Amino acid sequence: MRTCYAGQVAADRLDQVVTLNGWVHRRRDHGGVIFIDLRDREGLAQVVCDPDRAEMFAVAERIRNEFCVKIVGKVRRRPAGTENPNLKSGEIEILCHELVILNPSVTPPFQLDDENLSETTRLTHRVLDLRRPAMQKNLMLRYRVAMEVRQYLDSLGFVDIETPMLTKSTPEGARDYLVPSRVNAGQFFALPQSPQLFKQLLMVAGFDRYYQITKCFRDEDLRADRQPEFTQIDCETSFLDEVEIRAIFEQMIRNVFHNAIGVDLPNQFPIMPYSEAMRLYGSDKPDLRVKMQFTDLTEVMKTVDFKVFAGAANMDGGRVVGLRVPGGAEMTRSEIDAYTQFVSIYGAKGLAYIKVNDAAKGREGLQSPIVKNIHDNALDAILSRTGALNGDLIFFGADKEKVVNDAIGALRNRIGHSEFGRKAGLVEGQWRPLWVIDFPMFEYDEENARWSAVHHPFTSPKDGHEDYMANDPGRCLAKAYDLVLNGWELGGGSVRIHREEVQSKVFRALKIGPEEARAKFGFLLDALQYGAPPHGGIAFGLDRIVTMMTGAESIRDVIAFPKTQRAQCLLTQAPSSVDEKQLKELHIRLRAPEPAKA
Repeated sequence: MRTCYAGQVAADRLDQVVTLNGWVHRRRDHGGVIFIDLRDREGLAQVVCDPDRAEMFAVAERIRNEFCVKIVGKVRRRPAGTENPNLKSGEIEILCHELVILNPSVTPPFQLDDENLSETTRLTHRVLDLRRPAMQKNLMLRYRVAMEVRQYLDSLGFVDIETPMLTKSTPEGARDYLVPSRVNAGQFFALPQSPQLFKQLLMVAGFDRYYQITKCFRDEDLRADRQPEFTQIDCETSFLDEVEIRAIFEQMIRNVFHNAIGVDLPNQFPIMPYSEAMRLYGSDKPDLRVKMQFTDLTEVMKTVDFKVFAGAANMDGGRVVGLRVPGGAEMTRSEIDAYTQFVSIYGAKGLAYIKVNDAAKGREGLQSPIVKNIHDNALDAILSRTGALNGDLIFFGADKEKVVNDAIGALRNRIGHSEFGRKAGLVEGQWRPLWVIDFPMFEYDEENARWSAVHHPFTSPKDGHEDYMANDPGRCLAKAYDLVLNGWELGGGSVRIHREEVQSKVFRALKIGPEEARAKFGFLLDALQYGAPPHGGIAFGLDRIVTMMTGAESIRDVIAFPKTQRAQCLLTQAPSSVDEKQLKELHIRLRAPEPAKA
């Protein structure tokens, strides 16, 4: 039905007759001559309809935006001065000979070039939203990224193997999505949070190098970078250590960025231990574009009279840090108050600060309501350790370590990427990748008074660290690694436990008894006894990678049919109720909702 895409017609087709199909992006009547901007997935082409072809022109007078049409016409050069350098077809236009309406359209609920559409409107009318050039570009990029991944992994002998979507519920971390079984009354499948156990089984089965671009499901609260169903580039290898695994997938990411968007990432990504990332940035996924770092002041503040600082410094698990903001003394009180309100989101009870007007004058050169409660030795230590200069401002965080890390870490990014931060040169570079390694194996869950796995319970400990599991789990480090880019975790993985006796030690540290372990993971434990090879892997978030490449604000802009933050599909109105017959077949009876408490 067509000779080429509208968006690909260029000067190399001058004087040729072409057949194009697409949608009317815009119709312009210039008093006797009608112009049609014809759109398809590759872009736009300008079509000229002259009245000397009466039958064709009568059709042109009837068409409106979003009509689906077929056009036959001759390619000619645009008149001098009317070229459009932003389009591949910008040097030419098509003189229309024949125009056929393949399907008319009702009036669209919005103009496709409207830049101020609400997300509700866009998701409700997602089919039309997907016609917009920006969305077409996003999804075409997503396709190219997936193809680059497949081609790279295929070149290294990775095999694409599907794993089940209906599997066993092993609730660890996020909630499972449950699927009731009709033929097994009262029993349920779970949708996979990841193919973790199955890809380990494939290694035991001898497939050596596996990958899959697959859907994963987590029933959790949503944010801009989360969806109830998301796409994972899932990979596993045998007989490689963690350094070799990182090298393979670092090169994959370099290839993808170079081939998909023409970006050359560093030839060797920097590596940072988890402990250093938390010490300097308060985050295991620091944005290295922001040049500011934490200065730990916990020991310095133990003897000051300012109770907020001294209390945190002497608290078990407390922390006090300073964040030097170069040139920050020019911030107004209203700006500081806004940042104080911002850190409260992360549990901070306030935001102390010191403006450095003249460091040489010591106490007299500092401006802050807290200076009077901090002795001279502590003030000298603050200035020397932070490296503060005249005109700088120092923000402080003092609380439990997690609150400080979360609040001041978020503040660091907020200031760095603010208008002030950009003007002050606090952000540098466009792409800053980083490997974060040597994660803790376990973290203590105070609410349930037990240790939990930082990643998952199948992560291998560092050599020799399995001896810490019985008496000091917090000391145990894992062979785990995350790939971070610009403050986003692109992917994470680990070397897995391949020996049943080590896996049992981990279960004991997590207070998972033999019966519970057998009920949840018996099939994996059995497989490990049959000569399981050393193996490990990594998983990348495809949605996140493409979101970063496009600069979109949300992963919903790179997913064809996403859910809202309330896990709803506005296009199909899912989830929805089902009739009683379906519930009866599944042996399910709905319970009336409990009345709201007064």
